[in-house]
Order: sequence, then structure tokens, then C-alpha cells
Amino acid sequence: MIWDVLNVVGTIAFAISGALIATEEDYDILGVYVLGFVTAFGGSTIRNLLIGIPIENIWTQGDLFVVVFLVITVVFLLPNAWVQYWNKWGIFFDAIGLASFAIQGSLSAVQVGAPLSAILVAATLTGSGGGMVRDVLAGRKPMIFRADIYALWATLAGLMIGLELVSGLWQTSALFVAIVTLRMCSVRFKWGLPRHPLW
Repeated sequence: MIWDVLNVVGTIAFAISGALIATEEDYDILGVYVLGFVTAFGGSTIRNLLIGIPIENIWTQGDLFVVVFLVITVVFLLPNAWVQYWNKWGIFFDAIGLASFAIQGSLSAVQVGAPLSAILVAATLTGSGGGMVRDVLAGRKPMIFRADIYALWATLAGLMIGLELVSGLWQTSALFVAIVTLRMCSVRFKWGLPRHPLW
């Protein structure tokens, strides 16, 4: 149940994030749908490739494809004033997607008996993969490479699950809230990783 809930939450959040960025970049309706779907399903596709889950499993989520289509349609039909308002929430939706898919990627890797190193990579790439593909297609610098901390929080989720420090519904929910909060704090307080000093 936890896996399914995280999958739905992350997919919808990333679909909204992708559609909002597409409208911000003034894409036509096809571009909005493409960017929304790629963002929504990019992370799970990378996860499947990474840990050996059959890639065709992505097509078994028929109901989720319909939900994503409807969500993207709603975003596309929003008046410009509303879109500009919701654009302010784009980072928040992205944080929700990051946390959901990072935890989901970790649980998927644990389920197939992957070692800790694979769990960390699965969490990181599942959490940030969709957003990275979205930013590349939108011609933006991927969030994973920006100044504020992004992918590290996904790796932290993988570490907590890989070391079996988190299990069960309530602990997983607390980890989800913690990852979203840490990501938003990174943006708000401009937390960043060390950079190479240019003398």
C-alpha cells in the first residue's frame, strides 16, 4: 500500500511540475503533455532500468496514465493568472515528487534484494530522474546541478531505508515529510554543497 500511494503521489506531483514548467516556457499543448508525462514517468522508468524490473511494467499503469492526462489537462486549461500563481508552487510539487520517488525507488530496490549501494543509487536517480529529464527538455539547468541541495535528500531517504532505520507506514510517512521539508528549507535558506574554490 505504501508503495502504491507513493507512486501515485509522486507521479501526480511531477506531472503538475512538468506541465507548469511547460506553460511557463510557453509550450503548445503537445509540449505540455509531453513534458508532463516525461516528468511523471521518467523517474520510474530509470528505476526499472536500474534495478532490473521489466521496463514494460510501466505500461501496466493504465489508470495512472489517465489520471496524469486529466491533471495535465487541468493545468493547461488554467487561466494565465492562475498558472502564474501556481508556478510559485512548482518547487513544492517537485519536492513532493522527489520525496515520493526517492522512497519508492528505495523500497523497490529493497524488494528485489539489492545491496545498499544499489539502494542509494535507485533512490537518487528515481527521485531526481524525472525532474532532470524535464529540465533538459525545457532547456533549463537541471535542479540536481543547482546551488541548493536537491539529489542529496533523495540519497538520504535511500540511506535511511537501506539501513533499515525506517519501516512501516508511520515512519515512512515521517521520512516523506522530512525529505519535503529539507528540500524546501534548501531553497528557502539557500543550503548548498561545497564548491571548488576558483582562486
